[in-house]
Amino acid sequence: MVDQARPVVLLLARIAIGVIFLVHGYQKFATMGIAGTTKFFESAGIPLAGVAAPAVATLEVVGGLALIVGAALPIVGTLLALDMLGAIAFVHGANGLSGEGGYEFVLALAAASLAVGFTGGGALALDRVLGRRRSTAPATA
Repeated sequence: MVDQARPVVLLLARIAIGVIFLVHGYQKFATMGIAGTTKFFESAGIPLAGVAAPAVATLEVVGGLALIVGAALPIVGTLLALDMLGAIAFVHGANGLSGEGGYEFVLALAAASLAVGFTGGGALALDRVLGRRRSTAPATA
């Protein structure tokens, strides 16, 4: 029973986490704007805020979409986890684990990104579909 549920549970987790990152990245572009995000990053002491702001926004949008479709999961999962560790180091860490501005949510996102990234992504993951095609294709010299 557990083996049958695992692909569906991973699919649901992948989509939920992907949507969260997609929305957070989109907010950095649309709601705050890159200029506002850069200003916030500067106030948080993030180095090279002018480079980091669009890079993080892009990573979260593209990474969120990649999680949703199940593409490049180990790479995307690792990059998103590193993104969240940066958020803990520069923004949330001083606020403690829980409470206002705490890092419990970003820590959970980091862990979930790694878990989904290194478990194959479950049902309908593009990585699995492409991996199966590659493994069944004849080798060429």
